[in-house]
Amino acid sequence: MNTLKEKYITDGSGNRVGVILDITEYHRMLDELEELECIRAYDAAKASHDQAIPFEQAIAEIEQTWS
Repeated sequence: MNTLKEKYITDGSGNRVGVILDITEYHRMLDELEELECIRAYDAAKASHDQAIPFEQAIAEIEQTWS
């Protein structure tokens, strides 16, 4: 449930141009966004039907790429 207590920054005409959030709410939103990104990545990986490889092999391939 949305319980944000945001405050708005307005321009000279009263148009909302920014928002101020409590720092705790901001960090909560970042955590939820990170979790959503992980879920989307998981869903994309499942939908790709790529063959799974062992974790150690994946790390070795990543290390080769960055070497």
